[in-house]
Amino acid sequence: MPTPAEERVRDEPILVDGSAGEGGGQILRTSLAASLLTGTPFEITRIRANRRRPGLLAQHLTAVRAAAEIANASVEGARLHSGRLVFRPGRVQAGEYGFDVGTAGSATLVLQTVLLPLAEAGGPSTVTVTGGTHNLGAPPFEFLESAYLPLLRRMGVDADVQLERPGFHPAGGGRIIATIRPAGWRPLELTERGSVRSMRARAVVSRLPLSIAHRELAVLQRRLALPPESLIAEEMEADGPGNAVLVAVECDHVTEVFTGFGRRGLPAEEVAAEVADQVERYLEAGAPVGPHLADQLLLPLVRAPGSRFLTSSPTSHFETNLAVLRKFFRSGLATEQTEAGVLVQS
Repeated sequence: MPTPAEERVRDEPILVDGSAGEGGGQILRTSLAASLLTGTPFEITRIRANRRRPGLLAQHLTAVRAAAEIANASVEGARLHSGRLVFRPGRVQAGEYGFDVGTAGSATLVLQTVLLPLAEAGGPSTVTVTGGTHNLGAPPFEFLESAYLPLLRRMGVDADVQLERPGFHPAGGGRIIATIRPAGWRPLELTERGSVRSMRARAVVSRLPLSIAHRELAVLQRRLALPPESLIAEEMEADGPGNAVLVAVECDHVTEVFTGFGRRGLPAEEVAAEVADQVERYLEAGAPVGPHLADQLLLPLVRAPGSRFLTSSPTSHFETNLAVLRKFFRSGLATEQTEAGVLVQS
């Protein structure tokens, strides 16, 4: 694998347009992680410029501060609502770290920003992140635990996560602890899903009636033909009310996790129906990697040359992430449209 020095594109900061493509916070987080992995500085402008609340929000600022702390980086523009940031990384150091979003912003996204850089730091690390663990528009804890990290382990990344306390919007207060040991990268081959071994549905509530979870599970049981023993209704203790619906589809070669979140004014049955729709689309498509997991696997694929996976319909999020990574890495990623889906290769 090329050394960081060999992969460095230039000493001057790479210029990143934070409003390009999908235009969300993932552009910033991917840039931070890629910068840490390659030692390349970057300057990002127009951060989330097209969003209702543009610039850096608490979770984005926490990701910046986390990245800066683990690499003793020099940073300009690290303040709330800033639309411009210059980041110059130092050397990533393994150790024990704690980061608090301070709101219900996603703790899982902050963790993902520093996970792979710390896996290449040469020693074990422990990272505790406090914030939201079950957020609309972000991977929940169970996605990391059951879908994302098992594939990283197959690629040589030795990491585990523990949910110490859940956190829902708007109260937050959740806590995730990750243990990360040095990586020994190896290629991932994931072009076939294999047979579906099992599907499990779990509906969780905090400070809400458990009947909400039962109503959601009834929809999933009917739509997905699930046996009673694969349905779990659970009460969780969090700082505020919340509701999440999760379906894990375990196949021969991959496990996918699909999620939905209760929102004020949205009936429980509709929350569950959204998740059932996701599962049905995944099963019908046939490709092993769903659209959200495909986006998450792009950066690991760069670090494990010779890897490839098949996904169904890449999202705009995927395309934007791909474009950002190609700015930082000379040995990039290739995509090819096939009859079975989109093949992504490193």
